Amino acid sequence: MILEAVMLKVKAGQEKEYEEAFQKASTIISSMKGYISHELHRCIEVQGKYLLLVRWETLEDHTVGFRHSAEYQQWKKQLHHFYDPFPTVEHFLECNLDVTQ
Repeated sequence: MILEAVMLKVKAGQEKEYEEAFQKASTIISSMKGYISHELHRCIEVQGKYLLLVRWETLEDHTVGFRHSAEYQQWKKQLHHFYDPFPTVEHFLECNLDVTQ
């Protein structure tokens, strides 16, 4: 499993519209091959700041399957105009640490 993590900065005053658009666009990403789950978190301290976490089966499911799809173009059209600056996307693997020691 791959965790995609994106810190998003939404343009001032557009937070409500962004959240509504994101809810609608969620059906796009959730229909993609390799998609597991996603969640959007609003920052308490900084207005307009969000954290998006998406779980994918493989890195390629996101970087190739989603990013090179017609569905991504719809996602982009619905959401990308809200961001300033445009976000950096990072991918993570779980460390599987033994925390019982």
